[in-house]
Amino acid sequence: MSDWNTKIIEEFRANEGRVGGPFAGAPMVLLHHRGRKSGRELVAPLMYLPHETDDDVIDVFASKAGAPEHPDWYHNLVAAGRATVERGTVTYAVTVRELTGDERDRRFDEQAGRYPGFAEYARKTAGIRTIPVLELTRTATAG
Repeated sequence: MSDWNTKIIEEFRANEGRVGGPFAGAPMVLLHHRGRKSGRELVAPLMYLPHETDDDVIDVFASKAGAPEHPDWYHNLVAAGRATVERGTVTYAVTVRELTGDERDRRFDEQAGRYPGFAEYARKTAGIRTIPVLELTRTATAG
């Protein structure tokens, strides 16, 4: 997975936030977070869903491609409550809020409607876990 992510990260940065292959045309961010156990700086490429009316808000989905457990980045973000994202050519700090209930379901369903792979991830995790949705809200431009 590390090599896969490294290639996506390199392509993202070389093409002002755009990548090809299975992510061609999809909105992508690079999520910078710190390992809650290791303390290391980590980067995860993720698809996101833009907010309907606020360009400073995006939602990301802890799908882990339908794996039975949440991705590490999810645990790191929930623990820290903040992170940094690269979106296109801009890098900025964000606060993290986990969506729940109807709000979570509405945003997940919107993403699954746009990108059917997310519906497949939900089918894979049914009865095992609910895929978390995290709202990332811009706080400032990162240095």
